[in-house]
Amino acid sequence: MKLNPDQISQYHQHGFLLLTALIPQTQLQQYDTRFHDFVEGKIECPSGMKIMQDVMVVKGAVTAQSPLYGVNKILGLENDPQLNAYSSHTELVTAVSSLLGDELYSLTSNIFNKPPGVDGRHPMHQDLRYFRLRPADKIMGAWTAILPARRESGCLAIIPGSHKWGLLEHQSPDWKYLNHGFYGVKGVDFGARQHIEMEPGDTLLFHPLLVHGSGRNRSAHFRRAISVHYAAGSRERPNTA
Repeated sequence: MKLNPDQISQYHQHGFLLLTALIPQTQLQQYDTRFHDFVEGKIECPSGMKIMQDVMVVKGAVTAQSPLYGVNKILGLENDPQLNAYSSHTELVTAVSSLLGDELYSLTSNIFNKPPGVDGRHPMHQDLRYFRLRPADKIMGAWTAILPARRESGCLAIIPGSHKWGLLEHQSPDWKYLNHGFYGVKGVDFGARQHIEMEPGDTLLFHPLLVHGSGRNRSAHFRRAISVHYAAGSRERPNTA
């Protein structure tokens, strides 16, 4: 999907762009089935893929009804052709190329699983904290809902325009249950945040400095999404030696 000038302007102004029904249901079903197969142990994870359990399950605060209820995410999809197909989906790549250029590389990939019955919050943060590549304008995240994402089930929340604030200081929130590697921005008023409810196939493109996160799943249903970060071919890795 080639972006039009208004969409490009919105991304640059607000730091994000929501594209509805970008990924067809047939492909979402393939991703979801593959996710189930890995989590339920029907197939072995390829090299580089990791299944991450939710911290509440790891610490014994809750007992998962099944393996699916215990997983926070799987990361590193690159060595599985069926899941990695998301990162090369024609409509998605065309949209990203409208903003980053035709030469693209994938940086990270995940399927995020937010089961009912666990805390599951992700602090408001900026993804650039996790990357050494620069400049920030040459990196972009793509997040596609596999299942409906509602405020009640812990949809994404974003602060429009926060990509213009630069890289902020992050810290570990003082939460009783916090999943490994989750950090939050420090000293930010979250009153301006917007909750982005999404239907399956809807895709959010967002700047790596956009402040975003997600809340608890207070529903009886799963919230699940697939995500990848792209970098333009013109990006650089700063020399820190």
